[in-house]
Amino acid sequence: MRRLALVMLLILGPGALARPAPALAATVAPEDAYLHGYAAAVLEREFGVTAPSLRVQHGVLTLGAADLAGVDRERVVAGLTTIRGVARVEVQDRPPAGAPAPAAEAGPAPPLRVLREYETGVMPKGELFTPLIADPRWPHFSAAHHYYLNDPDFTNVAAVSFGEAFPVYRDRAGRGWWELGIQAGVFAVFDVDADSGDLINSDYFVAGAVAYRSGDFSGLGRVFHQSSHLGDEFLLRATRPERVNVSYEGIDAKLSYELFDTALRMYAGGGYLVRRDPTDLDPWSTQVGLEFRSPWPSADVGWRPIAAADLQNREENGWATDISLRAGLQFDGLLVTRNLQLLLEYFNGHSPNGQFYRRKIDYIGLGVHFHL
Repeated sequence: MRRLALVMLLILGPGALARPAPALAATVAPEDAYLHGYAAAVLEREFGVTAPSLRVQHGVLTLGAADLAGVDRERVVAGLTTIRGVARVEVQDRPPAGAPAPAAEAGPAPPLRVLREYETGVMPKGELFTPLIADPRWPHFSAAHHYYLNDPDFTNVAAVSFGEAFPVYRDRAGRGWWELGIQAGVFAVFDVDADSGDLINSDYFVAGAVAYRSGDFSGLGRVFHQSSHLGDEFLLRATRPERVNVSYEGIDAKLSYELFDTALRMYAGGGYLVRRDPTDLDPWSTQVGLEFRSPWPSADVGWRPIAAADLQNREENGWATDISLRAGLQFDGLLVTRNLQLLLEYFNGHSPNGQFYRRKIDYIGLGVHFHL
């Protein structure tokens, strides 16, 4: 795949990454140069478009219609208009004044990386710390069918989650960004083989989060609460387990690093339970993982293969490893910047479901995951 990207170096003061090209610096105001780089990044990242005709003057973006061939022009204009500082967007049938004439065919240009920009202020778009694909307890919307292997009580189980991560405020921090946010989610499992599809367990999770990103490095820290509840139908069974009121507050932190233009991602972190019920729960845990987002096919296709592995260890379970593997397809560009994932799933380890935390489970499954 040949991925062409426009790179506009920021010229706003001493934090600049490199010298601006003399011709551009002489003709473009600093704010316009910033908007040019931001708009080029949005075009490439969100729409798979490179636009050599892109020009910015006094906050007005102009580009040639030929650069938008094959994409929804109205969506592109709407996406560029949301950039803070853009007065309006004009698409011209002829290249804007000053646009370079078509060059004679030459050899392939080396792929250049687009500098990522993030909105600042209250309720900004996107997330600095990208959602973890294979983490069984990452708040998002999902529905999956799990087939339990050699389990004495369950065979076909439906697992659903409802939740999201919401940035509340974001600002710059040196060459990076920081943000405050909220995460919340409900995770529930149902016994599909029961006559009424009995609710087995539901977990309620809420967290305050602080995130940071600089280039390919990102980090996330959370203060969280989780409580678990058995389903009514499940409690009425003749073979129901003894109910345990599982509830705790804790802190955790994760560090992430991306390689090969975000195709490969590694992360690691740990957590500690501050208040716990039952009180004899051991507090420490660790988490590591690896994710792959294929750069093929090209971005304009709108889908790509992905795969991820998430490994967690808890002191409560003697540091045994809980393995979560997921692989499938990610469909990009839903609601402009959101994505949907269709994933094959495998889990082996101690159950993440509430009071079943000491129980070993082993399942394969198929799930649909939507990230707002």
